[in-house]
Amino acid sequence: MHTSPVETPPRPPERRPATLSTGVLALCSALLLALVALEWRPLLGLDGDISRATHRWAVDEPGLTQTSRVLTDWVWDPWTMRVLCGVVAALLVWRYAARWTATWLVLTVAVGSAVQQGLKAAVDRARPVWPDPVDSAHYAAFPSGHAMTATVVCGLLLWLLHRHGAGRVLWRTALAAAVVSVAGVGLTRVWLGVHWPTDVLGGWLLGALVVAGAVAVHERRHPGAASAGGSGPDGDHR
Repeated sequence: MHTSPVETPPRPPERRPATLSTGVLALCSALLLALVALEWRPLLGLDGDISRATHRWAVDEPGLTQTSRVLTDWVWDPWTMRVLCGVVAALLVWRYAARWTATWLVLTVAVGSAVQQGLKAAVDRARPVWPDPVDSAHYAAFPSGHAMTATVVCGLLLWLLHRHGAGRVLWRTALAAAVVSVAGVGLTRVWLGVHWPTDVLGGWLLGALVVAGAVAVHERRHPGAASAGGSGPDGDHR
């Protein structure tokens, strides 16, 4: 009697690269945090050299400095990023009834903000002080809230677009906008003399770590679910 061949069950998605990248981000973040908290002199010296050079340029280029101030205070401000996140969350609920993903998105941004503020209070790093400042900022310096918030929001939105089959034009446009925003906000904070370079680096690393952790949580809830082919963002068929 002829028996039909038994299909091999699909292999579970490979998680090792994601786990490795999360581990690397955690290690780099912890190392930088320790060096900043311990005030490691070579790192402080490098911070000071870069900051003094960029501050001289900022004083000598008032037009570029004013542009940086507008970008950092309005376009890439943390509250602008949070509002963008809220708009996307509302769209997820309205268009796809994806309440779990919308809640996950908002909570991740909130957790990122809480981590950022907690580390600022714990490290209590002083901001740069200049005799001729071109801008001012409040609270402690490490990590940069602007850099961390932009990294978290842009990283999450890019992952959602990629996961749910964004078209090539939309994906490339969003990727370019995210790269410019995350890099640009970090550069403006150093240019305006309100952050040390390692504050920005810390914001980027910690933001990426928050994104990696949030993605892992989402994948456990909806492993491999995608909206392409008739599924909503929460993996429920429409």
